[in-house]
Amino acid sequence: MDLSIIIVSFNTKDLLRKCLLSLPPKAETIIVDNGSNDNTVEMLKEMKASCPALKIIFNPKNLGFAKAVNQGIRQVYPERSRGASGKNILLLNSDVVAKKDALAKLLAFVENHPQAGLVGGRLLNPDGSPQGSCFFLPTLWRVVKEFWLGEKGFSVVKKYVPEGKGPSEVEAVTGTVFLIPKKVLAKVGLLDERFFMYFEDLDYCRRVRKAGFKVYYLPEAEFIHFHGQSGKNIPQQTHRWLVESSKIYHGKLNYYLITSIIWLGQKWQKLLKKS
Repeated sequence: MDLSIIIVSFNTKDLLRKCLLSLPPKAETIIVDNGSNDNTVEMLKEMKASCPALKIIFNPKNLGFAKAVNQGIRQVYPERSRGASGKNILLLNSDVVAKKDALAKLLAFVENHPQAGLVGGRLLNPDGSPQGSCFFLPTLWRVVKEFWLGEKGFSVVKKYVPEGKGPSEVEAVTGTVFLIPKKVLAKVGLLDERFFMYFEDLDYCRRVRKAGFKVYYLPEAEFIHFHGQSGKNIPQQTHRWLVESSKIYHGKLNYYLITSIIWLGQKWQKLLKKS
């Protein structure tokens, strides 16, 4: 399989095990553990004993998602060797279970669509209902149109599920399932390590599109996603990471403008409903 799978783990031991068991046994899989303290380390050591091909990096502390992903990519592509001779990279959250043939479908799509720079799959909740997996890239003007002019048909704050049963070109897909074709790494590079957590996927999609590639959503490649498990026990920290990453993505001035416009727009809409 022309694929290397990179999974960043942080205190999701039981889900990580499910994730690993759902993957093709011969796929090259690299786990980067970000200082888990829930016995994930012991579980991975046990799994590696029966699966020597599994590669594991144990970080002594949480280095952030983007930095951990890049550690994994460097295992596949040593510095300065990224290029067309390597493998496709699949970033996969540790709280995801891949359904049958999902990875093969992603790879087949990339092989048949040379303009594809990123491909995401269809995310499902544990009950089988669809889960939002795509974004419209947020901009200041879009925030104004959504929260002050009442324009419908898009949202800069909510993920969505594209309509139709076939592949869709979209602006951005969530980093939950993130297939990066090998040729893209040579041109676009690694993830931006300034993002500790959140917005690194939007940033990479934006960079991919700027480099002349397209971002796709592939609904026939299905994954069950147990959303938000890594950060559920540290809500204050995840909120801080979200704010800091938003400032990096937008720039500080635009961040404060956007958050002010959203806050004032929501207040205005509430007043209109009461009147």
